Amino acid sequence: MINIRPVSDLRNKYPEIEELVLKEDEAVYLTKNGYGSMVVLSLEKYAKMLKVLDEEKALEARFGVIDIEKALEEAEEESNNSNTKYYSHEEMKQMARKIIDGK
Repeated sequence: MINIRPVSDLRNKYPEIEELVLKEDEAVYLTKNGYGSMVVLSLEKYAKMLKVLDEEKALEARFGVIDIEKALEEAEEESNNSNTKYYSHEEMKQMARKIIDGK
């Protein structure tokens, strides 16, 4: 469940918010004057989010792909094309090795 609280709860109900964030591993969305202001996360959850973003950036930098679902759909469409060249398992391993080695 999404936890939305007024920013004043950070001061007035800190232990309650801390429990949600640390023990229940939930994000707490804070509002000010009825509008979104900030999100409170545990350091562990924040670090995990940064790691995922870094991995996505690395994939994009290496392969130019962020939207994996879209890439898979495109690959499936291509596999249905009669002009598509198919590679053996060994050929794919060799191509993957070249990519990994940066050749």
